[in-house]
Amino acid sequence: MGRCLCGAVRFAVSMPLKAAWYCHCTRCQHRTGTSSSAGAATRPGAFEITEGAEHVREWAPPDGHVKCFCEVCGGHVWSRDPTRSDGVVAIRLGAFDSDPGVRPLARQFTDYAVPWERIPDDGLPRWGERIPDETWPRTAGE
Repeated sequence: MGRCLCGAVRFAVSMPLKAAWYCHCTRCQHRTGTSSSAGAATRPGAFEITEGAEHVREWAPPDGHVKCFCEVCGGHVWSRDPTRSDGVVAIRLGAFDSDPGVRPLARQFTDYAVPWERIPDDGLPRWGERIPDETWPRTAGE
């Protein structure tokens, strides 16, 4: 279970999350006002908006994933790949009400990291651009 900042938009995830990561792209920096964003991918069909679907607004950049946020508080909750039709979304880890059950396994778009905050030496694999599909980190049992 999770929600936007004000609680107008609420969601549920019915299966364990597939994988989590940190994104250091400039779009995430501007969207969050921070150096990176932590997100996790759902499995097909596992994501459901339980309240406030009428408050969800989307911004579709011409070259990236659609950003979904609450129109009331502006809280960014998830994004989705416009080329996918299986219901998989990437939920911001901070939107969960409790432990999401996964930990970030990699960092992507590190070539765009901000100069004012060093990426921690946490041992996570780093990708200068998007994490390649063939090396996508998986949770245990995948």
